[in-house]
Amino acid sequence: MRLPVVELSAATALFSVASTACFPDVEPNVFSLPRCDRVEPRCGPDGDESCCADAVVLGGTFNRVNDPQFPATVADFRLDRFEVTVGRFRQFVAGYPQNKPQKDHGSHPRLAGSGWDPGWDDHLPRDRAELEASLGCDPNFRTWTDGPGPNEELPINCVSWYVAFAFCAWDEARLPTKAEWNYAAAHGNEQRTYPWGEATPTPDLAAYGCDTTNMGCLIPRVGSRSPAGDGESGHADLAGSMSEWLLDYHGTHPTPCNDCANLSDKDEDNGREARGGDFAHSTEGLATTFELGFTPESREAFLGFRCAREK
Repeated sequence: MRLPVVELSAATALFSVASTACFPDVEPNVFSLPRCDRVEPRCGPDGDESCCADAVVLGGTFNRVNDPQFPATVADFRLDRFEVTVGRFRQFVAGYPQNKPQKDHGSHPRLAGSGWDPGWDDHLPRDRAELEASLGCDPNFRTWTDGPGPNEELPINCVSWYVAFAFCAWDEARLPTKAEWNYAAAHGNEQRTYPWGEATPTPDLAAYGCDTTNMGCLIPRVGSRSPAGDGESGHADLAGSMSEWLLDYHGTHPTPCNDCANLSDKDEDNGREARGGDFAHSTEGLATTFELGFTPESREAFLGFRCAREK
């Protein structure tokens, strides 16, 4: 359910491949996971980057949603360059359910109580078959396929907040906080209106405005607008493509904020935060100030995610 709206030059950042659990041909019971850099590069505008590449965001202080009422400071962190792809997610599915998160997995090291809560276990699919079935939320725009094919470089969609959290925890990472995501998208105290700067959105900068009543409307591969639409630190699709799940509850902006997140149960009814707009909606959602909340069980064709980790 969509809840009410409340409302960072092309990058040449050094991309580094994280020590993640992204790898080919995994057997379901494998727990010792090779490095992600063993995956054949397939992403990026020329298909020569690992889909698991990430880039450093150097921390600092800025105003969340460009509002001086909500200053925030974030430490350096790493953020996936691309939204998590179908091919990358396929490795998580292959090991499910043995790779479900344990208590406190996927936590932010500077945020107490931010890791996996065993009380959420019932919100995860019971087994691999149920997980795969859940990825078919939209018969026309789901990106998941039962076997590898032409969708491997598309962003995975139809994932709930709980499944996104579980994937990042398995990947030895975590969901980014709202402050971290906003800082990366606005390029810190540059306070950019859009990740690429101030230029009015065009289809060359972001994937948006898809008429979902037209079956010829397609979800593009990750990084399809790179480098023109990238944020300053080199992150693709921070505007458009998928709305991205974040750690926080939607609503309150904690103040003061030093590596903060809204983890307050009082905002539970507001759902979890998702940012960045998506392929199916208008330019309004592309602004770095735009905020939406969704129930964490929501599985939509326009909802995806990317992971964060420590520098």
